[in-house]
Amino acid sequence: MKAAVMYQKGELPQYVDFPEPTAQNNDEVLVTVKAVAIKHFDKGRATGKHYSSDAPKESGRVIGGDGVCLLNDGTRVYGMGVSGMLAEKATIEKNRIVKLPTGVSDAAAAALANAVIGAAMGLRFKADIQPGDVVLINGATGFTGRVAVQIAKHYGAGKVIAIGRNEQSLQDLLELGADEIISVKQDDEQFLAQLKATHTNSPIDVIIDYLWGHTAEMILASLMGKGSFTQKTRFVSIGSMTGDLIQLSAANMRSVNLQLTGSGLGSWSKDEVRKLFAEILPEMFQLAADGKLKVKTTEVKLADIADLWNLDVPDGQRLVVTI
Repeated sequence: MKAAVMYQKGELPQYVDFPEPTAQNNDEVLVTVKAVAIKHFDKGRATGKHYSSDAPKESGRVIGGDGVCLLNDGTRVYGMGVSGMLAEKATIEKNRIVKLPTGVSDAAAAALANAVIGAAMGLRFKADIQPGDVVLINGATGFTGRVAVQIAKHYGAGKVIAIGRNEQSLQDLLELGADEIISVKQDDEQFLAQLKATHTNSPIDVIIDYLWGHTAEMILASLMGKGSFTQKTRFVSIGSMTGDLIQLSAANMRSVNLQLTGSGLGSWSKDEVRKLFAEILPEMFQLAADGKLKVKTTEVKLADIADLWNLDVPDGQRLVVTI
C-alpha cells in the first residue's frame, strides 16, 4: 500500500510503498482510509515535540493519528488509528469509532474531530460550562478556535469573547457566534486595558486558551483582584502555540477565585473519553451535517505529502489529505 512514512525526526514524511497493517487482536479492525487531517498534534508527534510522542522506528513509521475510513461492509466512520492513518489502509480501535451522517463530507469530518476534542472536552469536562456563562477564547482565529466559538454557543454560552491576531478572521467570528472580538495586535497596555474593561462589564466565567505564552500572562493579569470578592473564573489550557512557559505571580493567584487546569491526552477520565465517542462526536458530526457547525478545509493528495507537510493554509482552515 502507499503511505506517508516518517523515518527520522525532523525530516519530511515520504510517500512510499509500505507493508499493509494487520489487526493484532479482536479490539482492532482493518479499514480503508478516505481522509486524514494534518494537525499541529500530528506534526508534534511526528517530530518528537509533543509530550506524547515517541521515536520513529528504524524501518519508518506511518504518521497520522485519526481519520475518516470505510469498514469492510462500506460503513463510513471516524476512527482512531492503532497503525498510522496517512495510508491507504490502517487499523483502528473498535471502541473508538463513530458512524458518520451522510450530510458531512470526508474532509469536513476528518478536520472537525480533533477540533471538537480540543474544544468540547475542555468546555464540558474541565470548564464545566453552564448556560449563560461568559466564555473567552484565546486563539480563536485558528481552526480549533473557530470551532470552539461555535461549540461554546451551542452549549449555551451567554457571551463569547474571541481573541486573535488576524483581523479578517476576527470579523468572520462575529458571523460564527462571537459577541465581542479583541485583537492581540494592540500594544500590551491597550490589550490589558480592553481585557480589564471586558471583565468588569461582563465577568468572565470560562477561558479556553490555545496560545499560552504572553497573551495568557496578560489575560491572567487582567483578572487580578485587589482584596475584595472576585468572580470565579475557570481557565483551561489546551494549546501552547506562542510558548510553553509563562510567568504567573503568586499574588495574581491569591487575589482571584481562579481554577487553572489543562485539557489534553492524559487529563481526561475513561468515562469522559467514553462520552466523547458515544455522545459528543456523534452530536457534533450531526451539527456539521445539518450546516449548524461550519468548518473550512484545504484538500490535498497523499502523493504530495512531502511537498505539502509544511504548507501554510489560510487562517482558520485545516489541511486535509484525501486518499
